[in-house]
Amino acid sequence: MMTDLTLLFLTRLIRMFAYGFLSIALVLYLAQIGLTEPDIGLLLTLTLIGDALISLGMTTKADRWGRRRMLIIGALLMTLAGVIFVLTHQFAFLVLAAIIGILSPSGNEIGPFLSIEQAALSQLLPDEKRTHIFAWYNLVGSFATAGGALCGGLLAHFLQTDGFTPLEAYRALLMGYAGSGMVLAILFLQLSPTVEIRTFPTTLANYNWLGLHRSRNVVLKLSTLFALDAFGGGFIVQSILAYWFHLKFGVEIGLLGGIFFAANILAGISALLAARIAAKIGLINTMVFTHIPSNILLILVPFMPNLTSAVSVLLIRFSISQMDVPTRQSYTMAVVAPEERSAAAGITGIARSVGAALSPGLSGWLLAYPALLSVPFFLAGGVKIGYDLLLYYSFRKMKGAGE
Repeated sequence: MMTDLTLLFLTRLIRMFAYGFLSIALVLYLAQIGLTEPDIGLLLTLTLIGDALISLGMTTKADRWGRRRMLIIGALLMTLAGVIFVLTHQFAFLVLAAIIGILSPSGNEIGPFLSIEQAALSQLLPDEKRTHIFAWYNLVGSFATAGGALCGGLLAHFLQTDGFTPLEAYRALLMGYAGSGMVLAILFLQLSPTVEIRTFPTTLANYNWLGLHRSRNVVLKLSTLFALDAFGGGFIVQSILAYWFHLKFGVEIGLLGGIFFAANILAGISALLAARIAAKIGLINTMVFTHIPSNILLILVPFMPNLTSAVSVLLIRFSISQMDVPTRQSYTMAVVAPEERSAAAGITGIARSVGAALSPGLSGWLLAYPALLSVPFFLAGGVKIGYDLLLYYSFRKMKGAGE
């Protein structure tokens, strides 16, 4: 029988493969069924808002109502979203699926999964190993996203060369996404009671509606900053990046899959290096000092004169872009009480989802005008650099458990 640690890594791998698998084609699919760029941006925004609301309810209750139960529900919501997107092209029904289902337009984590799995991993691991294991956990996720993007792009390409229309090819990817949710639900059923919180050191009455007690102030402060970072990142989610390359350079779906395969592989390696750097200079320093150069490179992408140079700068950016991810996750787990970890991870994750949900709609509007095509890169990089400076100023003196 697989251990809980192995199961959590396996579910991360399958989920991130599914996110990458769909993210390359999602915006192209929506364009194929007749949605305009502003409508697509609005739908992506509503998708992220819905995910945030669903996650808020699930992660803040997970420690008390059952982590396994919430993970299974989340997996079924993935299936629901995929099925509805396959069955209908009606905008109203797509909006409904976007709000109540779980669908990733970015290729990144959404929904309650990451927060609950992080809390479970932190419970299974000693403090001194947390950042290292989180780095491997993110490496697995990035490699899986990369593999999903490559396979999704190639599958859509081969289906079209075999006589399928683009719409039929993209629908096949959505069906695969829906199936992955069912696989995840089966795997989450195999988790043992060890991943659950058994007792609480304070009475439930001391916890607010967010599931926090002693850690509420630091969590709310981190959440505000993480929301700002995600707001910047929302301008250039992976689906929008893929669509930008398609508009700017005429890149087809097969090559897009290859580009984002390489990008996510580099991102995964950068996450693994983060643990070693953090051991030497600290979690906050690693988050900030690697993130600022990454965002400067992001701003430079649209200035590149051709596809080769634009992709090269993007890949260099991805090679350092994820060093803040395992360090951010580990820092959040390190500065809160164990019985508040699911809630803390969930609230900070939801703050990121809300922040990210506000910007794709604006990006969709900008992409409709050729003269404004590159503006999302400038907004993303500028906002994220501002976040880095505020984070360093606010938390440079606060160390977490295990540092």
